[in-house]
Amino acid sequence: MQTSRKFTFHPCEIAFCGLSGSGKTTLISRLVEEFRKRYLTGYYKHGCHRFDIDRQGKDSDTVRRSGAHTVMISDPENHAVIGTGNAGVFRTRASLLHLDMLLVEGLKELPLPKLLLVDEKQEILDLVDSGAVTNIIALAAPDPSALRETFGLPVFHRDAIDAISTFIEGFFRSDIENRPLNGLVLTGGKSRRMGRDKALITYHDENQLVRTAKLLLRHCSRVYISCRTDQTADYRGFGFPLVADAYLDIGPLGGLLSAQKLYPGAAWLTAACDLPFLDETLLAELVSSRNPFSFATAPKLESTGKPEPLCAIYEPKCRMPLLMRHAAENNSLRAFLEDNAVHYLSVRDPRVLDNINDPRAKLGAESRLSRK
Repeated sequence: MQTSRKFTFHPCEIAFCGLSGSGKTTLISRLVEEFRKRYLTGYYKHGCHRFDIDRQGKDSDTVRRSGAHTVMISDPENHAVIGTGNAGVFRTRASLLHLDMLLVEGLKELPLPKLLLVDEKQEILDLVDSGAVTNIIALAAPDPSALRETFGLPVFHRDAIDAISTFIEGFFRSDIENRPLNGLVLTGGKSRRMGRDKALITYHDENQLVRTAKLLLRHCSRVYISCRTDQTADYRGFGFPLVADAYLDIGPLGGLLSAQKLYPGAAWLTAACDLPFLDETLLAELVSSRNPFSFATAPKLESTGKPEPLCAIYEPKCRMPLLMRHAAENNSLRAFLEDNAVHYLSVRDPRVLDNINDPRAKLGAESRLSRK
């Protein structure tokens, strides 16, 4: 069974907990300033008191006071949603998953990983002793040497921003590395233009299904074949586990969503079966350039400026936004990549990602390969 740590709001989340006046906001602000150089960082503040983020007399405030349940304000650079009632975990996740990491202030009662800010009187440690605060991964204090207890955890000076940011980044990376990277060969198309199953065409020593799977296996924990249910009998004998489409007639997105449904904690390195020029060099570059904090890592062709969605790495956190796009009848993986902050690998030679979809293109591909 492939699993990963369950998260509350975001796969890369850490809560900063401490009593009032312990310096939570100051530390978070300084860390955000440090992380912004490399990451899209978010901040979630949980408060026990009422707050208001609109101004009396503004149009949005007037309409909200008239009874509008939710108000959205936006301009070309900023947006805000003002809602009534508890946002809930699902809505909060949907709003925050596009971030690389999330720094949370408060919520010491929830099972988030926590950095505990210890006050000068060390009163927060009483809550730890009583079991009221759990999941602590490190502590920070104005004088670490004066701490009466460290619980065997790393302890930082409250102003040691470089050390704390390095620790947090390492914690997230370690958690990410424990998620499996699976391979997925996309074979579920009906090959109408080709007139025969593209996965079973042989350009090299083996057919495209087997060749592509073996290329992915050099980088992945396991490799699966994405296919339609009616293809399983033909593909079972090739020795790779099959993922039959659970989402029908929506193209490659259906194959990816079906794989994510099977193993939601895994990242997926996908490759279409109709890429006879795909090679180890490109896959190695794609894997080595992977940014696991983003939704995906994908090649982008320098000639067109367009991403290639059928040879890409999709991270676990992209599952929810992909499902939401499917619900909105937007099933384009390329559009998903273009609409979101994903990591790109620049590809100079577009021919390495040529899709061979019809007999004429097949003849051309065979001619090119024979000249190599």
